[in-house]
Amino acid sequence: MEVSPRPSLSRLGQPSDDREPRGTSGLGTGGRSSGSGLAILRTAFWAVCYFAFYFAQQVAEVLAPLCLVLGIGWMALPKALSAITTGTASTDPQAQDVMNHVVGSIPDHLAIGSHVMTASGLVFDGFMLMAIAALGATVSAVAARNM
Repeated sequence: MEVSPRPSLSRLGQPSDDREPRGTSGLGTGGRSSGSGLAILRTAFWAVCYFAFYFAQQVAEVLAPLCLVLGIGWMALPKALSAITTGTASTDPQAQDVMNHVVGSIPDHLAIGSHVMTASGLVFDGFMLMAIAALGATVSAVAARNM
């Protein structure tokens, strides 16, 4: 039984077997090959894809941590304030009333226009934005490879 040899580094510069090799586009040489228009359209398509998905990735990478921190903070704040309220209950009943009022005034949802935001919804949105960032990075890499 024979083991196939490992590919050498010189093979990396050769065209892949699963793609047809790219020819010169004919631009700048005075002549035009028959596929130069198609090559320009293909490059333009992948450039637009690269831009769109890279932009979506950048926006998602900025907004995902913001949504996660706000959602987790919104979930934790009433619990933390309730813990403070029960700890100070034996010392001052007036302080307990103030803290209960503060804990009661934290909303469980916010309605902005037709969009309803909740703490768990912000956390979910943060994870979805991370998934969009990963998708954007993947498609950007594929687009860059195909350009």
